[in-house]
Amino acid sequence: MVSLNVIHQLEAEHNIPDRRGQNFFNQDPAFKKLLQIYLPTPLYQYLLSHFEQLGADVGGKLDDLASSADKNPPTLQYRNRRGFNEQKVKKHPDYIALEKKAYIDLGLASMSHKKGVLGWPEVMPPMAKYALTYLFVQAEFGLCCPVSMTDSLTHTMCKYAAPEIIEKYLPNLLTSDFDRLTQGAMFMTEQGAGSDVSAITTLATQKNGEWFLTGDKWFCSNPDAGVAMVLAHVDGAEQGMKGLGLFLMPKFLDNGCHNHYQILRLKDKLGTRSMASGEISLQGAQAYLLGEIGRGFQQMADMINLSRLSNGVRAAGLMRRAVGEALYICQNRQAFGKYLQDLPLQRKQLLKMMLPSEQARSMMLHIARLLHASKTGDEQAASCVRILTPLIKFRACRDARKVTGDAMEVRGGCGYIEEWSDPRILRDAHLGSIWEGTSNIVALDVIRAAQRAQALDALKPYLLQLLEDKNIPEMTVQILKQKLEQVEGLIISIIDERNEADTRKAASALYHITTAIIMAWESVQIEQHWQRLAWAHLVVKFKLSVIDPLQPDHAQQFEEAENLLIQQTELTLEQAMSILN
Repeated sequence: MVSLNVIHQLEAEHNIPDRRGQNFFNQDPAFKKLLQIYLPTPLYQYLLSHFEQLGADVGGKLDDLASSADKNPPTLQYRNRRGFNEQKVKKHPDYIALEKKAYIDLGLASMSHKKGVLGWPEVMPPMAKYALTYLFVQAEFGLCCPVSMTDSLTHTMCKYAAPEIIEKYLPNLLTSDFDRLTQGAMFMTEQGAGSDVSAITTLATQKNGEWFLTGDKWFCSNPDAGVAMVLAHVDGAEQGMKGLGLFLMPKFLDNGCHNHYQILRLKDKLGTRSMASGEISLQGAQAYLLGEIGRGFQQMADMINLSRLSNGVRAAGLMRRAVGEALYICQNRQAFGKYLQDLPLQRKQLLKMMLPSEQARSMMLHIARLLHASKTGDEQAASCVRILTPLIKFRACRDARKVTGDAMEVRGGCGYIEEWSDPRILRDAHLGSIWEGTSNIVALDVIRAAQRAQALDALKPYLLQLLEDKNIPEMTVQILKQKLEQVEGLIISIIDERNEADTRKAASALYHITTAIIMAWESVQIEQHWQRLAWAHLVVKFKLSVIDPLQPDHAQQFEEAENLLIQQTELTLEQAMSILN
C-alpha cells in the first residue's frame, strides 16, 4: 500500500489538496481553548484523549463510513422471504457502524442520563455531549437526528411518564448493548397541519383504559424506532391546542407483535440520505398517554426545544467542517503563483465564512453552559435557554446553508463532485432550517419568548453581567452595551406594534449582539484570547453597523488581524482593537 505521506506528496504536486487523514480536532486550536473555558478542568483533561481520537476518526474512517452510507440509503422491506408481512428498514452496514460509534462507543444519547459513559463516574454536563456531537457531525449529520431524538425522548419520558412506563422502557434507551438498544423518534408532522400544530387530525381514542392512535404522520425520521413520541387530538376533547395529548408509542406490543401502524414509504430526500424518514399510517396503534390532556404540545415542546438546540449544534459542526475544508485548500493550493490564502479576495471570502462559524460555535457552547445551570435550579439561566434555543436554531441553520455553499466554491469543480464531502455537507445543511420549525416559525418563537416568557428580561442582564469583566476593553464594552440597547428597542417595537414582518430582522440582530458579547467574554477567560475579541468586533462591524454599499469594506489597518484570523493564530489586543477603528 502507498503510505499516507506519499499520497499527500503526490496531491501537493498535482495541486489537489485532500484533507482526508487529518485530525479535525487538532486542526481546530480555537475549539480546544474554548473547551477549557466551558468544561470543568478535570473533565476536560479526562476527555481530551477522547476528543483527539474522535478528531482522527472524523478525518478518516468515520468520514468514509458517512460517505458510503450517504450513497447507500436505507430501503423498506415489506415482507420477509417466506411471504409474511414483516416491515423492516434495512440499513447499510456502514450506517450501522456509525450507529455503534455514536450510541455505544461515545454514548451520545445516554450520557446526559446515566453515570459511567466513557468511563466518567458521574453524569456528564450537557457541554460534553454537545462538544462531542459538534465534532462527530463533521463526519456524519443524518445519524445525529435519531441520536438527538433518543436523547430528548428519554428526557421527556422521564419528566412526564408514569413510573411503570419509565421502568419499562428506560433501560434499553440507555443500554450499552447495541443488540438491546431502543432508539427514539418524534412523530408530529402532518401534511394538512404543517407548522400549525393545532390542526393535527391524528385521533387518540380510549378503550377499556388503553389508548389507541389513528391517522397519518407525513414526515417521520427514524420511522422504525423502538419508541416514538406522537402528538394526537384526544377524542371528545376541545378542538385546537387544548385538545392535544402526548403519547409514547412502542414499536412492539407486550406479546411481541408489531404495533398497529405501517410505514407507507420512505422519503427520497435532498439530504440526510443515510437516515430513513418515512410516512406512517397509524391503524389503532397502542400508546401510553403522558401527562395531561390539553398540554400535549407544551409537553412535547421539551423534546422539540432539545432537538432545536441539537439542530443548532449540528449547523455549527457543518459550518466548521466546511470552513476547515476551505482553510485547508487555501493553505495548500496555489494559483497565479501564490497560495490561495494570500490572495486578497479569497481572504475576504474566508473571513465571511469563518465569522458565522465562530458565532455558532460560541452560541452553542454558551447555551450548553446555561442549560447546565438551569438544571441546578437557576431560573435566569432557564429563561435565557428558552430564548437562545430558537435563536441558534433560526440563525445558525440559515448561516450553514450559505457557508457550506461558499466552501464548495473554494474547492472549485471538484467541490461539485460527489466523491468529495462538499455536496453531502451542503445537502445536509439545508435541512436544519426546516426541521423542528421553519425559519419564520422559529423567529416568531424568539419574539414569543421575549414577550410571553419575558426571557429577554432575563437575557439582557445576563449579557450585561458578562461585560462586567474588567479585562474586556472599555471601548468594546460601551459599543456592545449601545448595540444591545438598540436591539432591545427593535424587539420591543415589534411587540408593541404587533409587526411580525420584521421578526426575522430582530431575531438576527439579537443573535449577533449575543454572540458578540459572548465572544468578548470568552476573550478574557483564558490567557487573554484576543482572537475571540477580534471576532466580536467583526460582528459589530459587519452585522450590527450601517454599511455603505458603495464604500470599500477593506481597511488596511486591520489587514494584519485578518491574516492572523485566517491562520487561526493569536492576535495582540492592539490588533483586535484595530478592527473597530
